[in-house]
Amino acid sequence: MTAAWVVAGEAGGRLEAEILKGMLESLGLHVQLSHESVASAYSLGVGPVGRVELLVPAEEEPEARAALDDYFSGKGVDAEAGLDSPDD
Repeated sequence: MTAAWVVAGEAGGRLEAEILKGMLESLGLHVQLSHESVASAYSLGVGPVGRVELLVPAEEEPEARAALDDYFSGKGVDAEAGLDSPDD
């Protein structure tokens, strides 16, 4: 039986999507990228057409969404890198 894949988040382009994919995979999550076919055909990577969805197995969605929320809010990034955050 195959796992159901769900959208955990979106990236504004292929580069950002690859970065986010790597971050999620470093947490042990499984990730696939879904890119609009028109963007690939015409090499567009900006705007609504350049949107890339981050897909994860349904059972990994809560952890993936939490990690993406932390990433976009800046939580945990400085602590993991051993740097002081601007708020400290």
